[in-house]
Amino acid sequence: MSKIISDRNLGDKDTINNHVLGKIIPWVLSLLKTANYTQNNKFPQHSFLDVIQVTKRLECNLDEINLSTVKELEYLAVTQPKYYWKVIQILSKFIRGNTFSPGQRENSDDLKTRQVVAAAMSFIGKRELGKSQQIDLSYADLREIDLSEANLENTNLYRVNLAGANLRGTNLKRSILSAANLSNTNLNGANLSGAILSAAKLNGANLTSANLQQANLYLAKMQGAILADAVLDGANLREVKWEN
Repeated sequence: MSKIISDRNLGDKDTINNHVLGKIIPWVLSLLKTANYTQNNKFPQHSFLDVIQVTKRLECNLDEINLSTVKELEYLAVTQPKYYWKVIQILSKFIRGNTFSPGQRENSDDLKTRQVVAAAMSFIGKRELGKSQQIDLSYADLREIDLSEANLENTNLYRVNLAGANLRGTNLKRSILSAANLSNTNLNGANLSGAILSAAKLNGANLTSANLQQANLYLAKMQGAILADAVLDGANLREVKWEN
């Protein structure tokens, strides 16, 4: 196998074309499925280098990520935990790189990209509670996305656009949401304890039963926000804008 890798020059990312990449990922994953590996098994030595090359290739060519690729990366992360963080880094970088300007007219390709972003976010939101590494999703365009019950604890969501999104029951504990757009967002029952929401736009947001304990809402815009049964113990409400 080392000869095959040498012959294909997999060590040189510039020589791996899209045709080869399209064959490597399914091949590597088929090895895992055929061998019926579990999380307790070691990754086969003959495919270890292939996985490294594939992940490096995707990091440099984010436009090659599609719905199929997201599913393949998710499978890799679940069956081989040592690649979990690498997969998260690739997907978060992809999400950050796909933003749309306000008022921009979207075409069919843009809509497909949104579907891929939604799939990537769905996987990221499934991470186990207590994962300490911070995920960087700053500046991401996540308008109207459904992330209900997702775990986004300690996530960097600086200036993210979550306008109209469904974050019902979402765990956003200790997350950075400074200057984020949460206008008309459903945050019913969301955990925002210790979150940084300074200068965030929460106009018309539904914060019913949300946990905002120790949250920093300095300069946040809260016009029309619903706060019924919300927990605000210890929250910083200094200079919050309640009215227009």
